[in-house]
Amino acid sequence: MEEKVKNNVQMLRTNYNITQEKLAQILSVSRQTIIAIEKGNYTPSVLLALKIADYFKLPLEKVFYL
Repeated sequence: MEEKVKNNVQMLRTNYNITQEKLAQILSVSRQTIIAIEKGNYTPSVLLALKIADYFKLPLEKVFYL
């Protein structure tokens, strides 16, 4: 059974007081992509995961984990 990648995107976004729409614009993705990532329904590509971690100035493993 494959483990789902979990993430702290919603918590980080809330702590940074940024909307899903704004984060989506910054990352050049749709708001629906951000929603799916936050709900754990979509695992982002390595490139997108790195962009998210970079935006929050955190190592990748602090944003995404098993």
